[in-house]
Amino acid sequence: MKIAVIGSTHAGTAAVTNMAKLYPEADITVYERNDNVSFLSCGLALYVGGVVEDPQGLFYSSPEELQNLGVTMKMQHDVEQIDTVRRTIEATNLVTGEKVYDTYDKLVMTTGSWPVTPPIEGIGLDNILLAKNYHQANTIIERAKDAQKVTVVGAGYIGVELVEAFEKAGKDVTLIDGADRILNKYLDEEFTTMVEDDFKSRGIELALNETVQRFEGTNGSVSTVTTNKETYETDLVILCVGFRPNTDLLKGKIEMLSNGAIKVNEYMQTSDPDIFAAGDCCAVPYNPTGGHLYIPLATNAVRMGTLAARNLMEPTMKHVGTQGTSGLHIFDLNMASTGLTETSAQLLDIHVKSITIEDTHRPGFMPTAEKVMLKVTINPDTRRILGAQVISKADVTQSINTMSVCIQTGMTIDELAYTDFFFQPHFNQPWNFLNKAGLEAQSQEPKQLPELV
Repeated sequence: MKIAVIGSTHAGTAAVTNMAKLYPEADITVYERNDNVSFLSCGLALYVGGVVEDPQGLFYSSPEELQNLGVTMKMQHDVEQIDTVRRTIEATNLVTGEKVYDTYDKLVMTTGSWPVTPPIEGIGLDNILLAKNYHQANTIIERAKDAQKVTVVGAGYIGVELVEAFEKAGKDVTLIDGADRILNKYLDEEFTTMVEDDFKSRGIELALNETVQRFEGTNGSVSTVTTNKETYETDLVILCVGFRPNTDLLKGKIEMLSNGAIKVNEYMQTSDPDIFAAGDCCAVPYNPTGGHLYIPLATNAVRMGTLAARNLMEPTMKHVGTQGTSGLHIFDLNMASTGLTETSAQLLDIHVKSITIEDTHRPGFMPTAEKVMLKVTINPDTRRILGAQVISKADVTQSINTMSVCIQTGMTIDELAYTDFFFQPHFNQPWNFLNKAGLEAQSQEPKQLPELV
């Protein structure tokens, strides 16, 4: 059996590692454009900021390691054509220019995503950089050495993490985003306001609700960024405006969402039974709505890659779905979210109700007790939990992993009120703040109790 794998970052590496162990007799070939595999792009800002000094720690595998498993590694090979009828692949060796032709019995698409590059005037100027892979991270580090004024375009996770890294490096930082607040895909306004206020107190300029219209430069290098409202001087621009799935190779050949994300069933199988897909090129089953959603996260990718390997020969293990659970540490604040926020629910035209509580993470008699804000989103009819967000200077983000399980298993807010959590003054309170969210929801809709006789 011949298995071809296109791409080898999170999902691809997970798929290949597992397939090599599960199917030792199979002929497995990996096609990868880059000269490396398994780069943890979620650690890019930590590397740029110097928190991670040895970049090799951001790779959890290598071409040599996969080759030692008996896998044929076609590194720096760009796949240009896939014939799904004849099951053939055409690729080019990017080093020699040689054309390579291959066949497959099973194809695993783990081509990932690529940063969106809007067609903005002047975008080809020098020092306008993308932030996705290892080589781009090295370019950012090198160019930032001589840059004092840095502009980050895009206020998602990578954007705000880079803002933190540049501010800590003593740069003058401007953050531009077309939305009216940062991190709007992950957190509601009361949470993002706390982060924005922290940014402003550190001298970071926030240019929100602004759209970049053009870049202008001097001697071929960017010097100003002009939005629909202002012009900002800059020495370096990092574009972090989102990602698009890398799926052009199969366009029109398998089912996709409108944005090009590949649709897979619960066994990671596409509409072509001999093609499997995993990672950032895919739409994932989203439990809060029951539909498919494009959520490019490393956690989704490694799970899907592992499942693609397990289900390659026959349906064996179902994908349990995702809640889009994610977390972030920015300066002194720890935050995390899972499932639907009020913002995302509104965009999806889903009616929700929210319960917000403020508490301290442990009893006041302890030497420190940091404030915690928790928001839980529920279906007002069934009272099932659909989402949760938390923020604090204390690291209470693991509570969102708990809430992710609650969503996945269909727990109601009333059940959460009385769920068994341990108490120890070093860590929490007798009533855990998750319990208190459930109790607050009950107090808002008191039930009629039977009369005592």
